[in-house]
Amino acid sequence: MEQTTSLRGDGLMNKKWWKESVIYQIYPISFKDSTGDGKGDLRGIIEKLDYLQELGVDAIWICPIYTSPDYDNGYDISDYYGIDPKYGTMEDFDELLQKAHARSIRIIMDLVLNHSSHLHEWFIESSSSKDNPKRDYYIWREPKENGGYPNNWESYFSGSVWEFDERTQEYYMHLYAKEQPDLNWENPEVVRELHDMVKWWLEKGVDGFRFDAISHIVKAEGLPDADNPQNLPVVQAYHFFSNLDKVHYFLRSLNEDVLDFYDIMNVGEVSGLGPEQALDYVGEGRNELDMIFQFEHMFLDAKSGGTGKWDIKPWTLIDLKKIMSRWQTVLHKKGWNANYMSNHDQPRQVSRFGNDKDYRVRSAKMLGTFLHTLQGTPYIYQGEEIGMTNVQFESIDQYRDVETLNYYKQCKNKGMDEREIMERIWKKSRDNARTPMQWNFDEHAGFTDGEPWMNVNPNYTKINVEAARRDPNSIFHHYRKLIALRKKHEVLVYGDYKLLLPLHEEIYAFVRTWEEEKLLVILNFFSGTPTFDWPEDLQGMKEELLISNYEPLEDEDLYSLTLRPYEARVYKLS
Repeated sequence: MEQTTSLRGDGLMNKKWWKESVIYQIYPISFKDSTGDGKGDLRGIIEKLDYLQELGVDAIWICPIYTSPDYDNGYDISDYYGIDPKYGTMEDFDELLQKAHARSIRIIMDLVLNHSSHLHEWFIESSSSKDNPKRDYYIWREPKENGGYPNNWESYFSGSVWEFDERTQEYYMHLYAKEQPDLNWENPEVVRELHDMVKWWLEKGVDGFRFDAISHIVKAEGLPDADNPQNLPVVQAYHFFSNLDKVHYFLRSLNEDVLDFYDIMNVGEVSGLGPEQALDYVGEGRNELDMIFQFEHMFLDAKSGGTGKWDIKPWTLIDLKKIMSRWQTVLHKKGWNANYMSNHDQPRQVSRFGNDKDYRVRSAKMLGTFLHTLQGTPYIYQGEEIGMTNVQFESIDQYRDVETLNYYKQCKNKGMDEREIMERIWKKSRDNARTPMQWNFDEHAGFTDGEPWMNVNPNYTKINVEAARRDPNSIFHHYRKLIALRKKHEVLVYGDYKLLLPLHEEIYAFVRTWEEEKLLVILNFFSGTPTFDWPEDLQGMKEELLISNYEPLEDEDLYSLTLRPYEARVYKLS
């Protein structure tokens, strides 16, 4: 495939293929089942490559497909070199790689380097005895004198980060589920093993990685207790295992030893920082990550500042503009953005930031327009391109996500009202994004001929790919136009960003400028009909409407434009 690595004339915007790409995220267990066992697989992805090519995406990021006992849907890897049998074989993967490349679609692997499965051979050996050669592959500590946890850190999945091992009478650390023990990056043998494994996949021909939880690979020296004025059993202690300085050393070493020898991309899952700190990871010349997934906008509707996602509050457009504009301007010509509004860990974007009841199609198109007109690489999560929505399962028994199940149990133990618990789960459960892909009108939405591993959203009879492809005005075809526009207009990739109306509560508008190109993006984020007053310095220019989710009205006053609910317009100005 053709590579683009030349420098722009100003020497400040280093052109790369991954900057110009649109990436489609696949959650494989929920994408397409080819065998009838109710679980998506690699041959199902192969079957849908023509669909992805029709959509126009340049790369697909596939969530973990390695051998795993699936305590956390594949993010607990028991063999980094193996394909999990439920997804197929290594031969299936090789065929996927070949057929994707034949369609000029690159493959991005999802890789977990912070932790493994407790069933990985390394951990089986490590936990077998204190003097096993692989004991130090993981983080082990003796109990405190009172027999308690080695420290008071809380896990991301609730409870302590420590799990007691009866055999060796010590605790091991797990920032996530107890079935996901953290690897010890202070052990050079662990680092060497991981570097060798990354190189092995690159030699197979993969085009890059999404590094899961990469900011947590280093823990504070001495593993100190966090402040605990209320004397709780465990407390949040993210600052002791997030974005510590040595993470950067390990990332640079990974690049120098392995990644720099291949024309690939890497994106890191990095939470708990703003754009200024992000430049430590993605700044030109840092040689660490090409881009990161930031989480500031994902915490807009969390009351407790991003630490408690289930405690929900209304989000505001002004806050969204502040966050996104900082990332757009601080990183411009210094680093690169990864832009997304939903993924496998987040609710469906049209249910969260749009209106999935009265204006599902309009608001989904508006959000798509927003995503694809920002500077940075757009990531489309499977089903987003047809406007799939959150699901409301009536019973907790229908949910599969370990985080959701743990939260439900925790709330029930506290005596919380069942309805209140379920309403929070309906809004924030990760399973909102994990219901099977809705392909057609057939039973189980054409996802499987068997019983699906998780129930399909009942609205598949209205929302599915078959219906969307037939309808020329569908969300799917709007996304195709957006992707085509991004390939045609370099300003959408490399242009700078200037926010308009920062304090407007309904309209999000901005200007993108690159060399001789200038675009004006106008987005109404709500169901009202606010007026957009055309900026004076842009009046008198020739305008061409590139894309909209409404037909323009006859005789409308462009310079005092009454926007319709969730309207989106992009103008080329000259």
